[in-house]
Amino acid sequence: MSLKRLLIVCVALWGLLRVDLVCAEEKPLWEVGVGVAALYLPDYRGSDEGSFYALPYPYLLYRGDILRVEKDRISGRIFQTDRILFDVSFYGGVPVDSDDNDDRRGMPDLDPTFEVGPALDITLLKDPRKRFKLGLNLPVRAVFSTDFSDVRHEGWIFTPRLNLEVNDIIPDTGVNFGLSAGPIFADSDYHDYFYTVEPRYATPWRPAYDSEGGYSGSTLTLGLNKTIKSLILNAFASVDFMEGAEIEDSPLVTKDHSVMGGITVSWVFFKSKQMVTVK
Repeated sequence: MSLKRLLIVCVALWGLLRVDLVCAEEKPLWEVGVGVAALYLPDYRGSDEGSFYALPYPYLLYRGDILRVEKDRISGRIFQTDRILFDVSFYGGVPVDSDDNDDRRGMPDLDPTFEVGPALDITLLKDPRKRFKLGLNLPVRAVFSTDFSDVRHEGWIFTPRLNLEVNDIIPDTGVNFGLSAGPIFADSDYHDYFYTVEPRYATPWRPAYDSEGGYSGSTLTLGLNKTIKSLILNAFASVDFMEGAEIEDSPLVTKDHSVMGGITVSWVFFKSKQMVTVK
């Protein structure tokens, strides 16, 4: 794996661990460490091909009042109450070499993408004993691709999510559980980037296809987390369902569901002595 691709996968790793696993509690202001991840990622949603990755990554957390660097995103908090959070967050996606994907062979490569935009996070229900929390996350993000010499806008994506967090789901084990589920909506530019087949790239087995905006499928993500002294163990599995999606008939959608998953082990060797309340 090239260094450039390794860095991109490390960035995308934050976005893949989308299930929060901790209800409000006292945590260090910052943490520094290293980790190793074993992952399987599909080339793109709806693809029947993917790749396995085993890689190290930096473990960096910062829990400031405004700036947050968390395991699943980098965000800037604009407005917050006990039940409502409005912030701006970032997310990354891995590139695809079309020569390594049978369905895209002969088409342009998919460059790495990054997303940025506002999100409204609403706490719907929470346990006063901090055992569980149910929330609704409403992010709208602009999507960009880059080959590191140019940046191009590739559309918009809206991914509302219901998030359930349960601490110590098996009593006295310290195992935390998270579940995230919701639909995906995208405009025609976003779908064009991943699923359109222009006439010049059409073949007898890959007909031309023009994508339209709309419903883009749905996602279900499950996660488990446990801390053992300075080690943090995470496991997640995520399924993207493509049935009924606007781009379901694209010849580049070859599966009605895409599965990704992985495990990570992080070693935290520096922590701030200052503690903050994480909500």
